[in-house]
Amino acid sequence: MTNVDPNEIHKFSEIQHDWWNPLGQCAPLHEINPLRLQFIQERVDLQDKKVVDVGCGGGILTESLAKAGALATGIDLSQTALETAHVHSKEHNLHIHYDLISAEDFANNHPGEFDIVTCMELLEHVPDPQSILNACHKLLKPNGKLFLSTINRNMKSYAFAIIGAEWILNLLPRGTHTYAKFIKPSELSQWARQAQLNLKDFQGMTYNPFTKIYKLDKDISVNYLAYGEKPE
Repeated sequence: MTNVDPNEIHKFSEIQHDWWNPLGQCAPLHEINPLRLQFIQERVDLQDKKVVDVGCGGGILTESLAKAGALATGIDLSQTALETAHVHSKEHNLHIHYDLISAEDFANNHPGEFDIVTCMELLEHVPDPQSILNACHKLLKPNGKLFLSTINRNMKSYAFAIIGAEWILNLLPRGTHTYAKFIKPSELSQWARQAQLNLKDFQGMTYNPFTKIYKLDKDISVNYLAYGEKPE
């Protein structure tokens, strides 16, 4: 496994007991999760679709996919996060398969098996995002659907996602993000094309610090989602 940063794994492994605390360190993930699911469901029907959630962490999105009717699998490289995800899904009688494996190795084992691939808040934490997108392409069936989310790279995103979210508002633990790893939509589109994937739609997720409400928005200058397809 070369496309992994041990420091990133350590960061997300340390919050093992906080993944499912809606008021804890993962509170922003709980708050944006309905928006992520909405973005997906507005574009695909999840019922009985085979879906793999790449970089699933503690399973927050994965469980929502399963509850919406998907045949859900979650993969991650944090053993403690997966243990948390597995226990929580069993407690809620959800049939989700979790696997401690890289996206690249999982794709080699399951080429062309999935109707949908989700990869949320992962690309900005790996050394080689292109490799992840290549794996997503390999996992998808022809005409399969891809859903991504990441953070734009500009002065506004630095001010909002790092200075604001980590240092002023304490929405996230300090050091969660590295500005240099943020990804411009143009870069993501280029990497997707190189992976033979077509990105068709972008949508932003914005946060109002006064109302403390997240919403889907046309503004993709900070957090944004992307939808794409694998050609037939």
